[in-house]
Amino acid sequence: MYDPCCGSGGMFVQAADFVKAHQGNVDQISVYGQELNTTTWKLAKMNLAIRGIDANLGDSPGDTFHDDKHKAQRFDYILANPPFNISDYGQPSLLEDPRWIYDIPPAGNANYAWIQHMYSKLSPKGVAGFVLANGSLSTSLKQEYNIRKGMLEEGVIDCIITLPDKLFYTTGIPVSLWFIRKNKVNKNVLFIDARNMGEMIDRRVRELKEEELIQITEIYHKWLSSNNYEDVKGFCKSASLDDIRDADYTLVPGRYVGIDDSNKMSEEEIDHEIKKLSSELLELFEKNNGLKEKVIEILRKNL
Repeated sequence: MYDPCCGSGGMFVQAADFVKAHQGNVDQISVYGQELNTTTWKLAKMNLAIRGIDANLGDSPGDTFHDDKHKAQRFDYILANPPFNISDYGQPSLLEDPRWIYDIPPAGNANYAWIQHMYSKLSPKGVAGFVLANGSLSTSLKQEYNIRKGMLEEGVIDCIITLPDKLFYTTGIPVSLWFIRKNKVNKNVLFIDARNMGEMIDRRVRELKEEELIQITEIYHKWLSSNNYEDVKGFCKSASLDDIRDADYTLVPGRYVGIDDSNKMSEEEIDHEIKKLSSELLELFEKNNGLKEKVIEILRKNL
């Protein structure tokens, strides 16, 4: 497995925990990573060493775009949380880069450079899962649109999941999970809208509950295996390439899953609710008028 922006190695630690929890052998995993910041790179090496995870993080820190430490390697699994919306990643010196399969990423934002870099690093049957800001799902900038369209037409994009806001201590913006895959059997894309999930664990941060994580993963695995998968209105949708073309290649799940109207009120229920609220509002107005008259009476006595 590989992380092109591994930070202190958190993705590797989580992956190792996952393997252990499923009775796998961590020693059978080959771990590769890269990190730009020298201090963080050293921290990652120490973090992995004390957990017994043998990792190749390159011979030194380095910029993934300009100094790929694993240039000849291809990977079965990629997990990453790239820095969002980097405005200057040195695009002018990368114009002829072979990683730009679908188009040259724009100079002002590195999101689609990360996407294409990770795609270029996948083995023939490789899968990548990564986090990006939601703006990447529908940006209309010409190069990003061309890249997204090219990947969809080729059947590279597997699944998109939009998540709620406040999942990170470092940023409160909502994010999305991308899954891309080599050698897909079809060009359908699974869209999951999980924006309404999670609960606030303090005033700043939200956390997805265990049962919600299980629900998302079960939906994805059912869809992958074509085993009892069904679209759920307002939550998930398996969209065909024709559906996506009709939506002009947007990857916003809300565009496909629709709105859950299963709890929609009948006309009788709506009428009853309107009458109830009107009665409560009238009562509040009457109380307000009574208070107003008392205040006027007190003020007159003080004149």
